[in-house]
Amino acid sequence: MKNTNEQSLRCQVEKWLAPAPARPVHVTAFSRTRLGGRRYVCVETSSPSGARALFFFRHDDGSWCVFPQTANRRKSAAERPVMPVTSVDR
Repeated sequence: MKNTNEQSLRCQVEKWLAPAPARPVHVTAFSRTRLGGRRYVCVETSSPSGARALFFFRHDDGSWCVFPQTANRRKSAAERPVMPVTSVDR
């Protein structure tokens, strides 16, 4: 189980966007995805090199990640070993 404290939206924004105190972050969009109705937030910050924005997605365990929950499930399914199919004589 993930430590949701490390996966909070604040921690993820600091990790991925590294905002400076003089350059705060702004939520520019928030809503739910069309498929599955999962929450997402778009966060933007500025730097001398330009504006940066990322989408963060809320997962079932309460954590926030830069990838949607469905992508995580597909990855998990792809990592499972494939069981050989055997024929059965009837």
